[in-house]
Amino acid sequence: MSSRTLLASCRPHSKGVRSLRRSLATEAGPAPGTSTPPPPPTRPKQPPRASLQTSVILNRSPILTRTPTLFERAYYSYQARIQRALHNPFPYDFYFKQGSLLESKFNLEERRRDRKAFGPGFGADSRDAPGAGVTAEDLKKFGQDEEENTVSRTHASDVSGDVKSLDRKGQRNLYLLLQRKEGDKQVWTLPQGAVEQGELLHKAAERDLQAACGQAMDTWIVSRNPIGLYEIYPPTPPTDPSIPPKTSVFFFKAHIMAGQVHADGKSVLDFAWLTKEEIEPRVDKKYWNGIKDMLSDF
Repeated sequence: MSSRTLLASCRPHSKGVRSLRRSLATEAGPAPGTSTPPPPPTRPKQPPRASLQTSVILNRSPILTRTPTLFERAYYSYQARIQRALHNPFPYDFYFKQGSLLESKFNLEERRRDRKAFGPGFGADSRDAPGAGVTAEDLKKFGQDEEENTVSRTHASDVSGDVKSLDRKGQRNLYLLLQRKEGDKQVWTLPQGAVEQGELLHKAAERDLQAACGQAMDTWIVSRNPIGLYEIYPPTPPTDPSIPPKTSVFFFKAHIMAGQVHADGKSVLDFAWLTKEEIEPRVDKKYWNGIKDMLSDF
């Protein structure tokens, strides 16, 4: 086949390619007589989110056992008398030499136990019991009195009304309340502070607690999860769209191990360790309704 025949066979193919390119260019370009499509509509601005804050319910657990009721005391006394009456007598004459100081000390302890179980005049406290003739001189040899002197369950701070003492109300749970200045008013609230951008809630609660109360306390936040939520709404809806519509306060439970609050007198004016009943008259009514179920009655 000659070169002319080869060129003639290739020409229709090249025309088809050129026509295909023209058709593609026509389809890709805008149609004649039409304008460019309008830009996509802009999304409306989202409303501002709520302002986040954290608060710490700092608790001092009871340091004394609860005083038993009259029925409980009668029941425990009855059980002690039964146990004392049915116990096997201790063979003290086998372990202690007759007339020795150890025998006298044992008799004194037996007398105290019988007097506690049955009252005066019974058991080792009777005239015929061994060791009944122990004199005051014998007691001085042991450096103790026959009767036990127990410490009063009422602390001096309970008598004086010192609400800053951690030793008051030993049978109850105490909670830390701080007095702050908000505008022209002085309000009492639990330790509370704002959450910074990208900060974890439990870390913010720990930081705000140290900033408000100082670093002279050994505290422990129980969990990373909050135990309650309290939302604060402004009295009138804000007209400025940049103002948050509400404030969400997340509460964390914490315990104090040692130390005391050191208020700076600027951001925190005063503090008090109060029971649940003592908190109610100091705080706002709405605030009390939001936190009362998170506090213990004992």
